Amino acid sequence: MRIQHNIQKYIQKSEHDSLQDVLARYSVRISQTMLDLIGNDTDGPIGLQFIPNIQELDDTPHDNPDPIGDHKHSPVKGIVHRHPNRVLLKLTHICPVYCRFCFRKTMVGETGEILNLDEQNQALEYIENHKEIQEVILTGGDPFMLSARRLKAVCERLHSMDHLDNIRFHTRVPLVSPELMSDKKIEAIQGVCPLYILIHVNHAREFTPKGIKVCESLVKAGFVLLSQTALLKGVNADCDTLHKLFRTCIRHKIKPYYLHHLDYAPGTSHFRISIRQGQAIMKELMQRCSGLAMPTYVLDIPGGYAKVPLHACRIETAQKGHYVIEDPQGRRHHYIDTAD
Repeated sequence: MRIQHNIQKYIQKSEHDSLQDVLARYSVRISQTMLDLIGNDTDGPIGLQFIPNIQELDDTPHDNPDPIGDHKHSPVKGIVHRHPNRVLLKLTHICPVYCRFCFRKTMVGETGEILNLDEQNQALEYIENHKEIQEVILTGGDPFMLSARRLKAVCERLHSMDHLDNIRFHTRVPLVSPELMSDKKIEAIQGVCPLYILIHVNHAREFTPKGIKVCESLVKAGFVLLSQTALLKGVNADCDTLHKLFRTCIRHKIKPYYLHHLDYAPGTSHFRISIRQGQAIMKELMQRCSGLAMPTYVLDIPGGYAKVPLHACRIETAQKGHYVIEDPQGRRHHYIDTAD
């Protein structure tokens, strides 16, 4: 795989061969908006998120290409039915950027699949036939990589299903590639059952003037905006950085929703901090943020057993680096924290 032409300047000759090994494993794509933010600051909070790094070749014993169990909960192509009352709908595996810490980094990419119309119809029929489903989460890949016409068709079909309460979009497009969030796409998803947009953002610098304008357009169109953030060493794993990020979100009418403890995806260990450190950051944030600006600090239990809050009573310390975590069904799971 060739290195994207507009990031050649970031690749040192001494690293070229090793980075070819990284590129053979994982996709690389950086939007022009993010490249402009990075400038020459390759080790800054934006550069670390998107520029390939030879540390991605460092594997650990707990790494799993499917860390939260998408595959075993996929009854139909494009559907992940991990929880009884909600499903993921993955229409595409293509993104505007490929995050170096992504928990689906072995699945996404330019060669990643886009559901064809027959597969899309089968996925929508699955949702239609399972009346216990109340919420559909469009993820991937990034759903806003699809055309306005495709988005409109999917949203209208979902809107016709009386058993659905709401639709949720998970996306980075509004901030990392605001030019892709056209008026036509916004119009395409209006008027359907309550629709929430979760914007993945990890640092306050990601709020560029163009990105802010897109967020304003989404708010004016009537959508509820929330954020989700990955807790990343070197990027945002300190109280000051997260406090500024969450204040910035609130300023632009985005409610901080989730702060994710990093999953055990391959090639991501250099971003990982311990649960103990994450809990300490949350404790400090609670002293500085209003309740409105506080997300829930969560862990996806490896294997697809559910997402649980890490500041709640569902997690017990057995010994240093060893935890017992209770999932929503009351099952207890041993979790080893290699960063502790």
